[in-house]
Amino acid sequence: MLLQQTPVITNSKYISRDLSWMKFNYRVLDQAKKSNRTIFERLKFLAITSSNLDEFFMIRVGSLYNYIDYGKERVDYSGLREIPFRKTLLSEVQSFCKDQVTYYGKELKPLFSENGFVIAGIEDLFEEEKEKVISYFKKLVFPMLTPMVYDNYHSFPILMNKILIFGVITRNKESASDQRKLSFVQIPQNLPRFFEIERDEKIIFIPIEEIIRWQIHKLFRNVDILSVNLFRITRNGDFSLEESDDMEAQFIDEIKRKLKTRRTARVVRVEVEPKYSQWMMKLLTERWEIDESNIFVNDNLIDYTSLWQIINHKRFKDKLPTLPAPVKPISFGKEVDEDLFEYLKFHDVLLHHPYNNVRPVIDLIERAAEDPDVLSIKITIYRLAKESRITNALLKAAENGKHVSVLFEVKARFDEENNIKEAQRLQKAGCFVIYGVSNYKTHTKLMMIVRKEDNEKVTRYVHMSSGNYNEETAKFYTDLGLLTTNEVYAHDINEFFNVITGHSVHSEYKYLITAPGNMRKKLIELINQEAENAKNGLPSGIVIKINSLQDNETIDALYLASQAGVSIKLIVRGMCCLKPGVEGVSENIFVKSIVGNFLEHSRIYYFHNAGDSKVYGGSADMMVRSFERRIESLFLIADPLLKQQTISILDYSLRDNVNSYVLLNDGTYVNQATEGEEPFNVHEEFYNVTKEIVLKAKLF
Repeated sequence: MLLQQTPVITNSKYISRDLSWMKFNYRVLDQAKKSNRTIFERLKFLAITSSNLDEFFMIRVGSLYNYIDYGKERVDYSGLREIPFRKTLLSEVQSFCKDQVTYYGKELKPLFSENGFVIAGIEDLFEEEKEKVISYFKKLVFPMLTPMVYDNYHSFPILMNKILIFGVITRNKESASDQRKLSFVQIPQNLPRFFEIERDEKIIFIPIEEIIRWQIHKLFRNVDILSVNLFRITRNGDFSLEESDDMEAQFIDEIKRKLKTRRTARVVRVEVEPKYSQWMMKLLTERWEIDESNIFVNDNLIDYTSLWQIINHKRFKDKLPTLPAPVKPISFGKEVDEDLFEYLKFHDVLLHHPYNNVRPVIDLIERAAEDPDVLSIKITIYRLAKESRITNALLKAAENGKHVSVLFEVKARFDEENNIKEAQRLQKAGCFVIYGVSNYKTHTKLMMIVRKEDNEKVTRYVHMSSGNYNEETAKFYTDLGLLTTNEVYAHDINEFFNVITGHSVHSEYKYLITAPGNMRKKLIELINQEAENAKNGLPSGIVIKINSLQDNETIDALYLASQAGVSIKLIVRGMCCLKPGVEGVSENIFVKSIVGNFLEHSRIYYFHNAGDSKVYGGSADMMVRSFERRIESLFLIADPLLKQQTISILDYSLRDNVNSYVLLNDGTYVNQATEGEEPFNVHEEFYNVTKEIVLKAKLF
């Protein structure tokens, strides 16, 4: 699907962040179109595109409406102002949604029956099955439904975000007037989307909305039902916390208050079934100040995230591919199995998840919680797993009298409520909890364990990572983590903790690059050094693997380096605002995206440095928010073997030709051509990496 090109967009130096993100969601949808996947895998990727869109509307479209609603000026990277950009963006989303809906209806749905299930309507059921449905409705569904009328005597009800709603138009049978009334019936979130019936070897999934539609007359007695319209709304979920000097308790209350505003925030999208009542929609669009570009018609199944009920059904457990068992890290020796604490005194360890298990990190913190020689644990937390082993270990450590400091980022988007709850649990147990830092988001991933050894010496065990301390997502996010007792890292991280938890002004770090502060400046210096080397006839090259590239200052530096003759290879999973291959601007820049079974989450920065390469891992993307509004860190990979291993990760990522898409300078992506080569799938090949392969890896 081509981007809508206008002279303004074509002439812009950059690609629009939001239009580029839409292209990312197309790449995810492309996974659902791969016929070599099982139907359950394909439905999984379709569901992911739907949840991606929900967040996109709540945050990115919501942010755009913040400008429009409050009369603020905004010029997008595409060069368009807020009003024409809204039109362009929503037109792109409309095209995507039509593709999404058509593919589900024409290509995926016909495959259901042969795979042991169907999504059925009431008319598809046998009489005894209908009796089961009626019983289910009477006993469970009917008591939970609450019709809410809107008329001259009743105010407009609060309609909830991202749930299915019926708009029911009725008229009194006895009344002489033709006055119509509109009522709303919201389908409770805690009801399963599908009622399940087993029929021979198949499972019949009946959508809850079809059951309610069939029986909705029982909610509206002695009136004529003129129209029943199913829809779903998405509200603006974008808010930013104001800087506050209030006490922590008040700060938490502020977060909770902001969360509540999501329930009544402005509507940015309406998903609706076809042949909806024009009278109802006119009333809704006028009330919510939206137009037809905000209305998305779906003639199949509104909200594909509900497909998870089918994807994760116990009957189809064996239909999803099982992941290979994690392999031993390249830098692990035999003695690590005996005592990880002892091993780390003499060896740094690089973990590449999910190919390497996250267990060493979990084991380390769990053992630290019980070890009488451990004095303290410091950790930054952004997102946690449900029933988190990390939280349990920190609670145990506090119970055992250790000093536990937790910098808990309660502003992690859509995890705010869970993070507040977990942070309060830790605080009650005696942990020293810091709820974020001022108006910055703490996105860096760091842990330090301080342990007293037999000789009274103190050793600091450090973990730095690109990934969250979440043992569940570590199974399908690719991330990079470093375990070390190297005193240079320990000193830098100890200083960094003092800066972000106290009132200390940061000094120069030897192995860390941090934000806010000097991260953008340092990265631009490293880029500029490559440009200088190229100009002076020295070897040069840049390879960067990140989630997103949006910061225009670093993009401009990359443009200048390209013009100086530096070969630049970028692996950017999501949105990318840099235009590669533009004559005289970015001819030496190649950009690809990897989208497949694992979510690419690791960030790696490689600079050739005339043969003495510098390689960094960490939590930061090249985005304005990463440099200016987040606490981030990148760590130098100093150990020669681990540096070479990181280079091999970049090498493999560039070689992938199965999950890869190449960015063209018009903002579109094409599948990376194999040119007769054998398929090379990084999501499989990383399980087969050996030390010998690592040592041979080369980027330039």
